[in-house]
Amino acid sequence: MAPQKLKSKAKTPAMKTLHTFDRGGEPPLQSRIEPIMPETKIDNRTALLNLIAILSFKLGDFTLASGKKSDYYIDCRTTTLHAEGGRLSGLVLYDLIQEHAPNPEAVGGLTMGADPLVSNIASASAWAAYEHSEIINLFPDESHDPIPTLIHGFLVRKAEKTHGTGRKIEGFLKKNANVVIVDDVCTTGGSTITAIEAAREAGMHVAGVLCLVDREQGGRANIEAVCNGAPFLAVYTATEVRAAHVAQQKKK
Repeated sequence: MAPQKLKSKAKTPAMKTLHTFDRGGEPPLQSRIEPIMPETKIDNRTALLNLIAILSFKLGDFTLASGKKSDYYIDCRTTTLHAEGGRLSGLVLYDLIQEHAPNPEAVGGLTMGADPLVSNIASASAWAAYEHSEIINLFPDESHDPIPTLIHGFLVRKAEKTHGTGRKIEGFLKKNANVVIVDDVCTTGGSTITAIEAAREAGMHVAGVLCLVDREQGGRANIEAVCNGAPFLAVYTATEVRAAHVAQQKKK
């Protein structure tokens, strides 16, 4: 199956919250909201792609966790644990969730590739709710969309704890909750499938599956086979990341 292309819907200008502090160091009751026109900055998806191409993509001779040989390696953690890369990955994946698997109660994945993604998506949902409330306070007489729901996080251990609660899932855990599974790189899909199975064993419903980079080596088909109709979406393919990396190298 050909990789699913992601199309961004037209959006109203992003809103940037600018905090000014009084002499006591506390933010004012109302934050000033300033619109940022899309044409004045690169979009989040492209900015994140450029960071992954610079920080996470390497050419050479590598042996992957699956045992397969490859002439390139993608370690998304160097991007998702980067301050700006983490912020961007959270925003990009949060937007995809809102578009394709709206209103989940939580997002989670297998440690440790999913760890920074889960944290940044949860933070993105909290900021979205906060900024929406700020706009309502500034313009109380205008009509507004519903306040975005918070998306909590959970992490799946590779093995159950042998002490304490003995839990395999840390963080959010609620039976019958709609959740989204995330991963950074998908090769065979094994780590993603492990997280899907753990969430279901805990009684949660998997409403969608996302990954940052699909290596296009069979993982998509394996994941879709266990998704039970839930969408599987990759932000980028390895082909896209490689092309961006080559383009960056030519600029040097």
